[in-house]
Amino acid sequence: MCNRAERGDTQKVLQLFGARIGARFNEGPLEVHPKSPGSVVRMDGDGLVLEQMTWGFPVSLRGKSGQPLKPKPVNNARFDKLGSFWKRWSAEPRQRCLIPTARFAEAVGEPGRMTETWLSVKDQPIFAWAGLWTQSDEWGAVYTGVMTDNAPELADIHDRSPVILDPQDWNTWLTAPLEDLYQFDRPYPAERISVDHTDAPWFRKKGTEGPSLL
Repeated sequence: MCNRAERGDTQKVLQLFGARIGARFNEGPLEVHPKSPGSVVRMDGDGLVLEQMTWGFPVSLRGKSGQPLKPKPVNNARFDKLGSFWKRWSAEPRQRCLIPTARFAEAVGEPGRMTETWLSVKDQPIFAWAGLWTQSDEWGAVYTGVMTDNAPELADIHDRSPVILDPQDWNTWLTAPLEDLYQFDRPYPAERISVDHTDAPWFRKKGTEGPSLL
């Protein structure tokens, strides 16, 4: 499941999506990780707004003795669970969003020696990843990315992939009834995906999470 991505450049995202800056927005790192700030585009009235939210819906857990633990971020939502676990959000168009993404990473290789493999869309320098968002008590506004099956040709990288929406489908995701969204529960064509295998270790020392705009 995807837990490392790069958001799109702010000004390019605003132009591409025809969005305006929302009330909740501050520049942050280009590279995004669960429980860190990322960018989403959502409907607000008659238009689209770009807002900063925390990546991951908080899930409260308890320890062996029943003691409350710090919440953990659920950063991915399985498409086949949109009609059950995620229905309270997926069935409400106002709780859906687009996640402007330049590329996303998966861990590839043997345990303990895994490296970063980055994936992007060849003809879209910034693409839209289908998402859900809500207002949480723990972290304020939060979002999660919807996942589906990966193309068979890319299954050696991971068996699942973000739901990538082409521009003509953005409005459908943001406005249509839930039953109309299942057309997007399909692998994105492998021939449209660019794969960059790197030697960069997947596990990094704390404080080396990647480049920042600041």
